[in-house]
Formats: sequence, C-alpha cells, structure tokens
Amino acid sequence: MGAKSAGKTLEELWQLADQPVPAGLAEARVEALTPAELLRRGVEVAFSAIPSGEAGPFESELARRGVAVFSNAASHRMDRGVPLVIPEVNGAHLSVLSKRRGKGFIVTNSNCSTAGLVLPLAPLVPLLRPKEVFVATYQALSGAGYPGVPSLSIEDNVLPYIAEEEEKMERETAKILGGVDARGFRPLPLPVSAHCARVGSREGHLEAVTIKVGRPASAREVLRAWAEFRPLAPASKEDGTLLPTAPVLPVVHRPEVDRPQPLRDRWAGTPPRARGMAVSVGRLRVDERSVRFFSLSHNAVRGGAGGSVLNAELALREGYLGRSP
Repeated sequence: MGAKSAGKTLEELWQLADQPVPAGLAEARVEALTPAELLRRGVEVAFSAIPSGEAGPFESELARRGVAVFSNAASHRMDRGVPLVIPEVNGAHLSVLSKRRGKGFIVTNSNCSTAGLVLPLAPLVPLLRPKEVFVATYQALSGAGYPGVPSLSIEDNVLPYIAEEEEKMERETAKILGGVDARGFRPLPLPVSAHCARVGSREGHLEAVTIKVGRPASAREVLRAWAEFRPLAPASKEDGTLLPTAPVLPVVHRPEVDRPQPLRDRWAGTPPRARGMAVSVGRLRVDERSVRFFSLSHNAVRGGAGGSVLNAELALREGYLGRSP
C-alpha cells in the first residue's frame, strides 16, 4: 500500500470479497512511515512488501540505520552481501550476516516461481547431478498484484510473457543452490531455461520441470529423496522444535495421475500454521536421460509473506536478531 492509502482503514482498502478482514483489524489505519519514523518508534525488525522500484533505497536506509529487514521485493536479491534464502535449502547463507557492521541487514526471499522450482529441485541435485533444468510455469493471477491482469486480457486466454520472470528464475536458482564461503556466494553452475506464462487460476503457480540428468536414478530414489528432505526438522526433542512456519514435509508427493492442481493443492503443508508453505509435486516420469514432474506452490504464501516470516524465524533461531556482531 502506497502513500495514497495513508489514513484509510484496512476495511476501506480490503479487496478480497470472499474473505473477511482479519479479526480486530478492520478499523486499523494505514500510516505512511519514513525510516526515521520507524526508528523513533523503536522498530528493530521490518517485513517489506514494497514494490521493487521503491523498495531498494527504503530497505537500504532501514538496514543502514540498524533495522533487520526481511524483504519480499526483488531489489536486493542478487546483491553481493544479501542472502537470498529458502531456509530448507540454503539457510547457511545467513552466515554472511556475521560480517556486517552494526545490527542492520537485509535478507530476501525468492521470486514466487523460483520457490516452487528450487524446493523440489534441491534434494535431487546430489542424486541426479543435473546438467540442465527446463521449466515452464503456469502462474496465477494473484502474482500480478492488484488490480492485476485485465479480465478481457486473460479470459479465454494465456499470456506467454511476464516481465523479467524468466530471468529471475534463472539467476536466483543458481544463487540459492550455490555455496557460501569467506569470499561470498558461489552460484551453482547449473543452466536453467524458463518459459513463464500467466493463466486464469487465482492462486498457485504450477510448473512443468524437466531435469537433464548427469546420473540416472530410479523413480523410487527420487521419491525417497523428496520424502527424506526434512532439513529443518530437529534431530531430537532436546534440539528444540520445528520452526513455527516450516512445514513438516517441504515437498509433498501426490501419486494421483492428475495432481497437483492449484485449486486442490495450493494450501499444502502441516501443521496448520504451515498451510501453503509446502510444495506439491506429481506426475513423476523418469528415464535414463531425464526426470520430469509438475510442481505446485502457493505464490502468495511460500512465494510471498510466508517465505519472509520463515526467514525471520530461522534468523532468530540462529542468533542474528537482537544481537550485535
């Protein structure tokens, strides 16, 4: 919400006709705040969903002034000193925060379509040693924001172009799946070729993924890799509990021949707080040259606000919040 929304109540601005305003928030008024005003109010952690064009300088100023920023915007994702994090995949990338000066920093979550690709891809990388990845996306209308795509442009139609989406998937996947050391991030040299299209579903990005393998594997091995992919699960009760927003199973396999589907599978994830945070996969096909499957993720939850919240939960557990370097 921009400055034009300042002074209005959340009820006045609410656009989801089929969902009520969250309890107790209807009369809450939107305020336009500067970094200086946020600091005056004692803000130490900020969640940013500002449009990318505005987010860059605003988030940089907050971090400079000592605020921990968890961003859903694209502005800083590829910056040298900024972790681009999917906690189950590359939580170790938060280690670059140890080099910061002062308490402020920026952590970003990925593009919504990248999240739906990387989560099921990550546990397969050591198994398949992929040579190349091809992905075609069927992306929901909500990914375009509000008011989004004009109805006469999408009804009875598919839009085969989403500005910068393919480039984001290709760049971000390499950074997330890569390593990190004293010199910074080391992108994984894995070519990703993406085709991105907008379709008429409201929420949930469906993706058709083809992995050109360097090492053949059976369908059973692929399914086992997904089922055993629980990197955030504590080793024992003594080690604590699962992060609140983390799904028990980040990748959920659907054995039905016609799944996953946005309408039926976009809210995957348990426990209830993690609904929409898991990625559903299905239609697995394996041969000696390739592995193919469909992936479905909730673009506004795992690919949006939920991803930022989970990043903050991980940063808190790892001691990066509320502590000077």
